[in-house]
Amino acid sequence: MNDMAKPLDVEEPKLSTTSSRTAWPRWAGAILLALAAGTGFWFWDRAGNAPAQASAPAALPEVTVSTPLKRSVDTRVGFLGQFSAVNEIEVRAQVGGTLTEIHFQDGQIVHKGDLLFVIDPRPYEIRLTQAKAALETAQARLVLAKAQLGRTQRLRPSGAVSADELDARTAEQTAAQAAIDDSQALIRDAQLDLEYSRVTAPFTGRIGARQVSIGALIAGSRAGTGPSTLLTTLVSLDPIYLNFDMSEADYLLFSRERAKLSGALANKVEIALSDEDNFTRQGSLDFVDNALDHSSGTMRARATVPNPDLFLTPGAFARLRLSVAPPAPSLLVPDVAVLLDQSQRIVMTVADDGTVVPKPVETGDLRGGLRIIRSGLTEKDRVIIDGIMRAVAGAKVTPREGAINASTASDGQG
Repeated sequence: MNDMAKPLDVEEPKLSTTSSRTAWPRWAGAILLALAAGTGFWFWDRAGNAPAQASAPAALPEVTVSTPLKRSVDTRVGFLGQFSAVNEIEVRAQVGGTLTEIHFQDGQIVHKGDLLFVIDPRPYEIRLTQAKAALETAQARLVLAKAQLGRTQRLRPSGAVSADELDARTAEQTAAQAAIDDSQALIRDAQLDLEYSRVTAPFTGRIGARQVSIGALIAGSRAGTGPSTLLTTLVSLDPIYLNFDMSEADYLLFSRERAKLSGALANKVEIALSDEDNFTRQGSLDFVDNALDHSSGTMRARATVPNPDLFLTPGAFARLRLSVAPPAPSLLVPDVAVLLDQSQRIVMTVADDGTVVPKPVETGDLRGGLRIIRSGLTEKDRVIIDGIMRAVAGAKVTPREGAINASTASDGQG
């Protein structure tokens, strides 16, 4: 057999052990990475949600906007006042003696002429009896003096009596008449003392606490020059005064604009007590002082308030509103939409492009939760009335149209 027929001895390649151990982690890591990616894709697909984009813009805050409410309202100025009695007195004794009777309960309503105290009247009854007796004596003397003068006048022409005797009889008659006049005066004085021994209410009102007790010795002086005992106090209640002070600026505004008002509106005062939200009571301005107070720079004023139910009490405080200008078109916004920025008030508005624009405004008084805007806004401004805490000046917002409640703009609240 020749050499060509022999099979060739081919050496089979042998894998190196070191090479195989190095290659396994490489391709195995690639397989695991592919499986993880496939698994992640499978979960994304099963959920059906697209992956979130990190660069997606945040939603703009929503606010409610509305144009200002336009109403015709009169200009008012608010003050804090204090009630006082129209009539207020200290009830003091005008005659002295022992207190024998008290005819009222502390704090009750008494009427004019009601009996309050009785001071022992017996000494004054005795004085009255003495004065009447003196009058009778004087009248008897006058009768005698007239009779003697008559006889003297008849005898004088015959010369039976002298001129001096005639003059003496004439003087006696004149003295007797003077004695009668004096006795009559003493009677009136005694009657007055007897009347003052019964202390009555000079007007209708609420009486204070008694300052004396039955059996106390009372000092009295009709003229007020001597000591007199304080018995109690009495204040009238209907009507009642409401006193308040105007600043110089309010007084100037009031003085300039009051001439434009007419009728009852010129003096109309609306009143709310300290625990009331509504101005349900009314009074009439009836006094403005004649000079500004030098120390406070204020003008004293006063309103008279009807008090038929006697509920208002002297010394209590109340809020009042005074009209100082006739009704005129005005813009109103919710009071919560007006913010205080240092020394000025601002209202947040939204421009056409959604930008928040603050606007300084001059405000007036409240009308049922709505604030009058005197200047700084126009009828077309879109004012933020809700969500104002989410509005930042210069930032953009999503405006949502709203409306201002007009039902409270003309009521008595504020």
